[in-house]
Amino acid sequence: MNQEFPIIETERLILREVATGDAHDMFKYLSDVDVVKHIGLAPFQTIKDAWDEINWYNSIIEEGTGIRWGITLKDVGKIIGSCGFLNMVTKHHRAEVGFELSKDYWGKGIASEALEAVIKFGFNHYQLERIEALIEPANLPSQKLVERQGFTREGLLRHYEYTCGKFDDLYLYSILKGDLNLI
Repeated sequence: MNQEFPIIETERLILREVATGDAHDMFKYLSDVDVVKHIGLAPFQTIKDAWDEINWYNSIIEEGTGIRWGITLKDVGKIIGSCGFLNMVTKHHRAEVGFELSKDYWGKGIASEALEAVIKFGFNHYQLERIEALIEPANLPSQKLVERQGFTREGLLRHYEYTCGKFDDLYLYSILKGDLNLI
C-alpha cells in the first residue's frame, strides 16, 4: 500500500486506501443491481471486475486526476463502499465527487458522513474551490444526500454520458468552498 495515501477518520468511519485484498467485499456490493443502477456501471460479474475497479482507483491517483477512499466502519474494517474525487483539474481547483455504498448500510447516515469528510478534505488539502456531483434524475436518494451537504443543482446535462448501452441525462450539482459557511 502507498504510504502517502491519506486516511480520513470520522466518528464512525475510517476512509482508507482500497487494496486488492478488499476485492471480495467490493464485489459483494458492486454486483448488486440496486447499488450500481445509477452510477453508470453494469453489475460486476466476476472478482476480476473488482480488481479492475481497484486498478482504476490506483490509476487516477497516479495520474493526479482523483482519489478514491474505501469506506469502512471503525469496528469492522471491511470495505462497504467508496467515496472520492475524479476528473480533478488542479489548474481550475475543481473536481467531481462520486460515491456508492453497500445496500446493507443504506439509510444509516454513513454515505452522508463519508461525503462530508471527503468534501472537507478536498477543500482543505487539495485547495479545491468547486466540487461537482453528476447524478441521474432517477437517483433521488443521491440528490437528497448532496443537497443536505449544501450542493446546489445547476442544471441538467442532456445525454451527457453513454453507459450500459444508453445515453444518460445527469443533473449537475456543485458546492463551492465558501458555501460551507452556510452549512
